[in-house]
Amino acid sequence: TVTESPEMAVVKKTKGVPDAARSCHTGTIGGYVVEGHVPAEDIRRLLKERPAIVGIGVPGMPAGSPGMEVASGLVQPFDVLAFDKAGRVTVFASHAGKPARSSQ
Repeated sequence: TVTESPEMAVVKKTKGVPDAARSCHTGTIGGYVVEGHVPAEDIRRLLKERPAIVGIGVPGMPAGSPGMEVASGLVQPFDVLAFDKAGRVTVFASHAGKPARSSQ
């Protein structure tokens, strides 16, 4: 189900997404919040391990993250952050970058 809201800051705050983990999209799955362009493999891991956290998120919109692919193949390195009810943020997963392909 998709629910559009003009008050996304309120939605994020209500769902417990700390400022450090905020991005463009907010979703829920299996009782967790998923914020931003999180790779599917990290969501699968979250649902398998079921840690005692509120959710995971990728802050910003790093080039090459899921949904942010670029023609050059550039992938900026990025972390998937975990956040808990107390607002603590830790690294859940790290993704290495990849340089753009040469156009030669």
